[in-house]
Parts: sequence; structure tokens; C-alpha cells
Amino acid sequence: MNEFKNKTVIVTGGGQGIGRAVSRAFSSEGARVVIADTDVEAGLENEKFIKSSGYEAAYIKTDVSDAASVRAMVAEAIRKYDTVHILVNNAAVSGFGNIFETPVEEWDKAISVNLSGMYYCAKFCAPHMRDMNYGNIINMASTRAFMSEPDTEPYSASKGGIFALTHALAISLGQYGIRVNSVSPGWIDVSSWKKSSAAKQEVLSQRDHKQHPAGRVGIPEDIAQACLFLASDKSGFITGENLTVDGGMTKKMIYE
Repeated sequence: MNEFKNKTVIVTGGGQGIGRAVSRAFSSEGARVVIADTDVEAGLENEKFIKSSGYEAAYIKTDVSDAASVRAMVAEAIRKYDTVHILVNNAAVSGFGNIFETPVEEWDKAISVNLSGMYYCAKFCAPHMRDMNYGNIINMASTRAFMSEPDTEPYSASKGGIFALTHALAISLGQYGIRVNSVSPGWIDVSSWKKSSAAKQEVLSQRDHKQHPAGRVGIPEDIAQACLFLASDKSGFITGENLTVDGGMTKKMIYE
């Protein structure tokens, strides 16, 4: 369909997992994709795959928790592709651990990468979008922003912050033609979407699948399709919203 032909899309954490699926989905629609990732092996591997498929991609090593690194990445993307139309803020770290034993540095890292990193990327991309009076930012949140398991405080708090950051950015940037939304994935099996040296398909049970009203565990392509929709003109009247993509899990009452 080439709906995004000649559009420049930055995908942070684009080397593996959901980011890998998102970057490939946009490239297959004609976009020029910038893969921003700390993992050189994963980033270059995905760049090579996209290019070998006949599409345009460029890997730029980026640490989203470092504002200077983000600024440099955006500047390089602009030098290569003139502007940026779409930003998919996907880079994240886990940040799980018992509150009594986990070092405070784990909290700092989760907030730095998962939340501050999204703000930095939006901050440095937004001026270029403003110049065009057009732009689209998609922030990857999580169902853990709204529900929790034990020992997930750093990750859950960072993802909850993304929900608030999304509607704040939407209000601030709407006057410049920039829409901002978030996607909250549920259980997504990314085991086969890692770099080649780490990829190994996880064996999922029928019980795993049947926990979901949709009848299966999610796959990265489910999230990629949600991102394509939110970045397209089909969602032109949607901004400041969160799209939960979890197979119905957060709506299911569970009694044990």
C-alpha cells in the first residue's frame, strides 16, 4: 500500500522485539526507518534485513536515557532524511525487583530509559514536526500502567508516567499539527523477534493462550499494526489517547 511512502520514521529500541516488528512494518509501507538502539548487533542486523527486503533503513546507535545521544541521533536522521514525520518511542528496560532488596539505581535506570527517554526524543523531534505543521508521536506504554504484579514498581511507574506524558504532549503539540498517542501492549511473545544470537521461540501452553479472551498470546505484529493505524490518516481525529492491545486480558475478571 505504501501509505507511508517517503515518510521518515524513528523507532527507538528498533533492533529487537516489538521495535523490530514496528520498524519492519513501517518500512514495508514505504517509510524510511531510523533504527535507534543501544545494541549495535541487533540494530545492524535489522537494518540489513530491511535493506535486503528492498526498503530504506538506517541504524543509529542511541542511548535514549542520554539527552545528548538523542539530540545527536535526531540530528543524524535529519542530515540523512531531511526531516522526521513519525516517532515511535519504544525503547525500554524491565526494572523488576523486590523493593526491599533492589538497588535504587534500578529505579533510576527504569525512569531514565522508559520515561525521560521518551521526553527527550519528543523534545528533539518536535521542532522538525512543527516546521512542517505535521507530526505523529506514538509512545509505547504497557498494561502494567493500569494493573500490577508484585515487585514491578520501577517498570510500572515508568509506564504509568508515559500515559500522562502522552496526553500532556498531545495538548502542548496539537496546535502544531502533531498528534500524540500511546499503545499499551499486554502479554506479547517477543522470543523469536530478538537478534539472531538470542532468538529462541518460547514454548507457550494452551493455558497461556486461553487466559486471553482473544484466544492467544499476543505477537509483535499486533503492536506494529496498532502503530500503523495511529500513525495513519485513518486515526486523524485521535490524539492524547491510549490504545490497549492485550487480547482482552485487562477486561477479564479472574477468580481463583
